[in-house]
Amino acid sequence: MADPGRPEVDAAQALARVVAAEFRRRLQGEYVPRIRRCVERLGDAGTWQRPAPNCNSVGNLLLHLAGNTTQWILATFGACDDRRDRPAEFAARGGATARELVDQLAAVVDRACDLVDGLAVADLLQPRTVQQRYRETGLAAVLHVLEHFAGHAGQIYAWTKQVTGEDLRFYDL
Repeated sequence: MADPGRPEVDAAQALARVVAAEFRRRLQGEYVPRIRRCVERLGDAGTWQRPAPNCNSVGNLLLHLAGNTTQWILATFGACDDRRDRPAEFAARGGATARELVDQLAAVVDRACDLVDGLAVADLLQPRTVQQRYRETGLAAVLHVLEHFAGHAGQIYAWTKQVTGEDLRFYDL
């Protein structure tokens, strides 16, 4: 690899900082606040309501997002052990309140953002094993969490609109 202080190294370090900033902006600045607004509108019962028996509730999706982010960021980069119980995320039918679920997700996101902020270029380029079967670079793990979050956040937004009949007005803020 090139020596620090050379233009290509400076550019790579700058790119790593941009990746971290965008990771934080999307998760903390967009997805979690919007999900929180949805859950506030749904309440506890609506958060655990399943659209159909074979579908997940918003509560399941919140548990799933927290589990996925913990596994793909915190455990993958060594901040914690990988003790995820993915089937339990989808099997849950209640328990935590809507607020507790969002607060738990926000705490995981905060830890993940702090960790990604500290990643060096080498961390992003290094291959890692995720879920004991996927071989991914650190950057691929970061991008996976963004993509995964976006998909499930979209499901939460759509379900909230369908159940409440409200325009969530995300762009009026």
